[in-house]
Amino acid sequence: MKSYLSVLRLRDYRLLWSASVLNLLGDGATWTALSWLAISKAGAGALGVLAICYTMPVIVGGAFVGPLLDRFSRKAVLIGDSVLRGIVVAGVPLIALFGDVPLWQLYAVAGTYGLLKIVPLGAVPTIVPELVPKEQLQPAAALETIAYGAAGFAGPALGGVLIPVIGGEAVLALDAVSYLLFALAIWAIRAPLKRPEPAAPATPATAGGKKKSSGNWGWGPVFALLKQDKVLLSITVGFALFNCAMGMLRVTNPWLAHNALPGGAETLGLLLAAANGAGLIGSLIAGALKPSDKQMGRIGLLQIFAGASLGLLLVLNLPVVLIGLVLSDLLSAPMTVSSQVVRMVRIPAEVRGRTMTFMRTLMNSTSPAGAALAAALLASNIYRPTVVIMTLVAAVPGVFMWLAYRKTSFSEELGLNKPTEPTEPADASPEPGSEPTAAAPAPAR
Repeated sequence: MKSYLSVLRLRDYRLLWSASVLNLLGDGATWTALSWLAISKAGAGALGVLAICYTMPVIVGGAFVGPLLDRFSRKAVLIGDSVLRGIVVAGVPLIALFGDVPLWQLYAVAGTYGLLKIVPLGAVPTIVPELVPKEQLQPAAALETIAYGAAGFAGPALGGVLIPVIGGEAVLALDAVSYLLFALAIWAIRAPLKRPEPAAPATPATAGGKKKSSGNWGWGPVFALLKQDKVLLSITVGFALFNCAMGMLRVTNPWLAHNALPGGAETLGLLLAAANGAGLIGSLIAGALKPSDKQMGRIGLLQIFAGASLGLLLVLNLPVVLIGLVLSDLLSAPMTVSSQVVRMVRIPAEVRGRTMTFMRTLMNSTSPAGAALAAALLASNIYRPTVVIMTLVAAVPGVFMWLAYRKTSFSEELGLNKPTEPTEPADASPEPGSEPTAAAPAPAR
């Protein structure tokens, strides 16, 4: 807990994290309210369209959000996104005051959310290194994962409790308020979070010895960076494949509960709750861990065992399946946190917005592909080969990662040789009355 309290003492980071938690809770409640309104109006067919609107536009959004984060003030982009989405969400309760809300408006709200979802997904990890010293990035990255896990539990439950009391439209009104509060919190951050400065003459975002123009706001510098930096490329490919396996698991769990395990819907709830709870515990543990000198080797080992744990699903026994799911989520959470720290310190500031956005967009896009593959196999009752494919897709990239980086040291770039006392970055002013703090470490390379 000391590491979490230490990073939360940083005023600007505390504002960012607490606002993100509030916003994520609102997002979970909003999905519950939108889905309830849609199925009440037009049945399961409308719910399917709503789900597509809610998830698919993230791929399109990622294509233009990344350059925005490197071209303009990141604070302005976050505030603008929050205000825009808040206005769109508020449109539903506003129209409800005067009559029935049309179905297309629910689709429009879901589509806007899906299109702009990548803004906080890309922007938050992009600005964290500007608010947090290098030696405190591990608990900061863990807190982000914890926020998503906790909100994944509490947000939908909150919506489910409030809908019978105040109605789905009123729940959306509360979410609109959460967007406004998020924007105010970002505005209150003292760090300027300006557009990054042009690249220095020696930057990783080069290819073939030729420096990329600092005025290139497209995706070329990102692809050049990933081509040159094998560490970032390994994380991108490895995690994209792991998320593909998670997409397969998203379909496999309901199939198991319906066709192979006793208990039906109650069993499905147990499987999902156990996995989500294990992921939350894994995130808490990850934040307490210190970065490792062999950070990429650690990531590879975690991915091997997290993926291999899915092999326990070959045994059609509820306790064994639960053990497999719990182990997989318990190990994948610190794997994610550890990789986030590596990404934060290795990606140059001038392309961090685009690179973070690209990596997260790619990782999100492979999950539907995995779900489609598992759905096709399970529709033909091909269960055990599905589990084998899922296990291999999740675990094998970890083998390559561990073999490639098990002896590679990351001490210097992770700041492992520096003092670990709590510090306040130079661009984040201490709160009135607080003791003076040391300057932030050198910018990440």
